[in-house]
Amino acid sequence: MESGQQPIDIATSLARISRCAQTCINCPLYRNATQTVFGKGPAKASVVFIGEQPGDQEDLQGHPFVGPAGKLLDRCLSEAGLDRGQIYVTNAVKHFKWEPAGNRRLHKKPSAREIAACKPWLEAELHLIRPRLVVALGATAAQALMGSSFRVTKERGRFITTEWAKCFTATAHPSSLLRARPEEREKEIQQFVADLRKVAEHLQAKN
Repeated sequence: MESGQQPIDIATSLARISRCAQTCINCPLYRNATQTVFGKGPAKASVVFIGEQPGDQEDLQGHPFVGPAGKLLDRCLSEAGLDRGQIYVTNAVKHFKWEPAGNRRLHKKPSAREIAACKPWLEAELHLIRPRLVVALGATAAQALMGSSFRVTKERGRFITTEWAKCFTATAHPSSLLRARPEEREKEIQQFVADLRKVAEHLQAKN
């Protein structure tokens, strides 16, 4: 920082960007979404968790990870010794993409164009927060940051240095655990918790 230059107020800047994102029309998803769902958490968080997109409850409430997948994430974070209140959570895509199924709205995977249209918002969040560690939850979030050739199945649990964070790692998305067959679900959840424990250990080792 140059002499006399004022420090950036990260919280104010994030709030300003969030307000701008509310009027985003960079892709068609805004037409059927209730609202833009921006990230939430401490402005100086050491770790940022990134999911794919808001779900039904996130779209209605305006906050990330407040639906069933969010509740499972909270449970797993607690088991791994991580405090949700100290984590910034966001999504690669800020609008809920869905298709009707009777009176329900079912998640629909965002396209590469929609992911690319939202990427400037995600990059702005990471630029302001400058986290020590970024955790991608699922393939969409991981590939939004690392490119389409990145495979969570191959790279899961590895820690990688990047230009936008000191460290990056990828794991499953909690929603995929909820979709697992009942006889396999708890095993998948415990593997997810094990990944989160590695995140906790990595953060503690850097303190």
